[in-house]
Amino acid sequence: MGVVKDSALTARTRTEALAAMATDPGLDVLVIGGGVVGAGTALDAVSRGLRTGLVEAADWAAGASSRSSGLLHGDRTALEERAVLADRIAPHLVRPQPFLIPLRVPIVERVWGAVGVGAYDLAARVAGGRLPIQRHYDKAATLGIFPDIRPSRLTGAIRFYDARVDGVRLVIDLVRTAVGYGALAASRARVVGLRRNGDVVTGAVVRDEVDGQEHVIRARQVIAATGVWSRDIEGLLGRPRRVLRPEVIRGVHVVVPRERIRGRVGLVIRTERGRLFLVPQADHWVIGAAGAPWPGGAGEVRAEVADVDEILDRVDRVLRSRLTRADVVAVEAGLRTVALRGDRAAGAGPVPAVLGLAPGLTVAIGDALGTYRQVAGQAVDRALGPERTRTRRSITDRIQLVGAVGYEVARAQADSYARRMGWTPARAEHLLGRYGAQVEQIAALVAERPDLGRPLDAAPRYLRAEVVHAVGAEGALHLDDVLSRRVPIGVEQRDGGAGVLGETVALMAGELGWDVDRARAEREAYVARCRAVGEAAGLVVDGPPPSGRA
Repeated sequence: MGVVKDSALTARTRTEALAAMATDPGLDVLVIGGGVVGAGTALDAVSRGLRTGLVEAADWAAGASSRSSGLLHGDRTALEERAVLADRIAPHLVRPQPFLIPLRVPIVERVWGAVGVGAYDLAARVAGGRLPIQRHYDKAATLGIFPDIRPSRLTGAIRFYDARVDGVRLVIDLVRTAVGYGALAASRARVVGLRRNGDVVTGAVVRDEVDGQEHVIRARQVIAATGVWSRDIEGLLGRPRRVLRPEVIRGVHVVVPRERIRGRVGLVIRTERGRLFLVPQADHWVIGAAGAPWPGGAGEVRAEVADVDEILDRVDRVLRSRLTRADVVAVEAGLRTVALRGDRAAGAGPVPAVLGLAPGLTVAIGDALGTYRQVAGQAVDRALGPERTRTRRSITDRIQLVGAVGYEVARAQADSYARRMGWTPARAEHLLGRYGAQVEQIAALVAERPDLGRPLDAAPRYLRAEVVHAVGAEGALHLDDVLSRRVPIGVEQRDGGAGVLGETVALMAGELGWDVDRARAEREAYVARCRAVGEAAGLVVDGPPPSGRA
C-alpha cells in the first residue's frame, strides 16, 4: 500500500497545513504531539478515512522519541510489534542487534540466564520474529568477541538478539506517510487552549511559534499524545483537581567513540543499580541507563555531572577501558512516563494508557518506541467509539512507511546506485539504512546539484545533500533540527559539530532564505544550547564562540 501523494515536509507545507486546519469546518481528529505515538495516531486516523490534523509544539521527535537507545524489546506485545516493523512496515529502519550478557558465577548464573533469555527467545519466535536464538560462550570465546571485559570478572557469556530503530527517522517517516495519505501536519504549532462547547472539547487554540499568530482548529475529537506533557493538556481544561499524576523517570545516555571500547557486539551490564546497555553504532557507543524517578517538571531536562560519573563508574567496574569524562563526546537525557496515578474511574494505572479526560478529549501515552501502533490504534478506536470502530478498523500493520515502499528493490540495486553516484559500498549502505527507498531523492539532489554529493568537511559520514533533504523533505526549520536529529552530528561529536556549522548554516540559509542576521542567530542559539548541555554534564565543549558570521 503506497503513499498516494507527495509527502514532503517543508516550511511552506507547514504553513499551508496550519492554515488549512484553521479554516476547516471540522476535522474528524486533531492529534496533539509529534512524537512516535502522535505521529502513529495521525497515520492510524487518516488511514481509516478520517479528516486528520497533527500539531507539534517544537520539532518532530524532539522529546522522548529522539532520546532513547532505540532498542525494540519488551513483552510479547512489544515483540509482535517488532516483527511487524522489521518485516513489513519499516524494514529499512530496523536492525538486528546482538548483545552479550557477561557471566561471573559458574553454572548457577548460566542456568538462570539461559532460562530467562530462553523465555525471551521463545516469546520472540511465537511473536513472529526471525532473529537467532541464544548462544553460550566460555571465557576465552567471550573475550574473543569482547576483549574489553575484565577477565577477573568473567566466566563466560550468553549472546542474545534484540533489534534497534532510529527513533527520529521512524517519527519523520510516520509523519510523512500520514501526510502522503492526506493528513495535515504542522510542527512549531503549540496548543495554548482548548475549544469547548459546555463540557465537550471541540478543538484547540494553536499558536504558530514562527509568526506568533493564534488559530482556532475545530475537531470532533482531540487526541493528546503528549507524553510527559499530558498534564499540561489536562490543565487547559481548567479543572480544580487533576486526574493525571504521571510517574516519570529520567533516562541518561552517554556517547563515547567506538575505538574506546573493544567489542564487536552490544553488552548488557547488570549491577546492583540496575542494567546498562552498551549499544554499538557506526562510529560510537551509546551507553544508556534504565532511568530513575524524576520529581521535576517536564521542561528541558539535562544530564548532570553525577549522572555521567555514575554511568562511567558502572562501566569501569566491568570493562578495562577506564573511561573518563574526557572520552564522552555527547550526553542526552530524556523523560518518559511509566505510570499514571489518579481517579480509578479515569482508568489510571501503568502505561501504555489511553484515557478519556473529557467528552471529545482523549489522552494517549506510550511507553516505548516499538509499541506506538498499539497505543495509536486504541486512541483512534476510543475517538471513533465502538460502533464506528467495527467498520473502520486499524490497518497500519499493513501500511509501509515512506522509505519502505520499494526498499527491497533499492537494496537489490545498491551496487548500481554506488557505481552511478560514485559512492563506496559503505556509503550506499549508510544511506539505505537512513532513507530506505528515499535514497533516490538523495541521488536526485546530487544529480541536479553535484556539489551536494560532497561529504560535509568535518563529518564525512554525511553528504551535503542530506542537509538539503532535511529541509526540503523532512521539515527541518532550525539548525538544531538538523544537527540534533536529522543529521545527528551534534550528538556524535564533542563540540556539537562545530566543524560543520558554517557549511550547514550556509546550506540551510540557501534553502530557507535566511539573511545574515538570521543565520547568525541560528548559529548562536545552537552553540549556546550545546554549551549548556555540555557544561551541565561536566564536559569540556570546545566549540566556536556563539557570535560571528555564519
